[in-house]
Parts: sequence; structure tokens; C-alpha cells
Amino acid sequence: MDTPLYDIEVERLTGGAFKLREYAGKVLLIVNTASECGFTPQYASLEKLYETYRDRGLVVLGFPCNQFGAQEPGNSEEIAGFCSKNYGVSFPMFAKIDVNGEKTHPLYAWLKKEARGVLGTEAIKWNFTKFLVDRNGTRVERFAPRTTPESITSEIEALL
Repeated sequence: MDTPLYDIEVERLTGGAFKLREYAGKVLLIVNTASECGFTPQYASLEKLYETYRDRGLVVLGFPCNQFGAQEPGNSEEIAGFCSKNYGVSFPMFAKIDVNGEKTHPLYAWLKKEARGVLGTEAIKWNFTKFLVDRNGTRVERFAPRTTPESITSEIEALL
């Protein structure tokens, strides 16, 4: 299936850009993350989901963002170190991006258009908003920051 999602270019946290086409055929859980947020412990649950379901086709994608309370002030090296040391993150992490405003990354512009929030809003309200995308890159579900990763396992399993 060809979808605009797969034409979007992203940059790895460690450097190097590529198109999301690399994940075609996978179920994606895309999350805007932050290291100094009340929801930061969700990194552990996201890692557990990734470890549990990656062999069945799930990929968790973390996108650090500093737009909410300046809760992701670090550079790429600091973010990578924090995630590894504190949560053992092995899922793909990407360069810091904006998810709202004039400099919204194209991925988040697409996600917000495909799956609006409460009352039809597009804006991301806070860190750890989650988007679940099917294997074809077409069906998108949006989950609020308070929705824990483990609470969406049935939705993930349905797409696997």
C-alpha cells in the first residue's frame, strides 16, 4: 500500500535521515517524548510493548519534543543516554522535533490530520501523545498522554 506516511523523511537520534518507507508493513506506535515529564516513566511501558511485540511487527518510534514545559532540554546525545540508562530503550528514537506550530514536523502534520484529538482538535496537547498506525500506513488511532501504553495492547494486537 502506498501512503503519504511512507514518503515522510525523519532523522535518527544518532544522525542520518531516511524515509518512513523503511517501516512499511509494520504496525507503528509513534510517540512524542520528553525526559523531564510526569509521563516520562511511560518509556518503560513503551519498551516493554516493543520487546513483547516487535517480532510480530510492532515498531515503537520515539520523537523527543521540547514544546511542552521545556521538558526535553537535552541534545541528541543527552536524550539517548537518558533513555538508555534509565529505561533501557531499544526502540528507534529520532531527532528532536516540533509537533505543533509553524515548524511542525511533516510526520506530525500528517498524524494530526489523520487522527484528530478531543472535539476534533488537531493540536498535540502534551508529551506522550500516542498514534497507532496499521501495517498499510493508513489507519491511525490517537491516544492521550494519560493513556498508558499497556492499556492499548488490545488495539495493537488487533493490528498485528
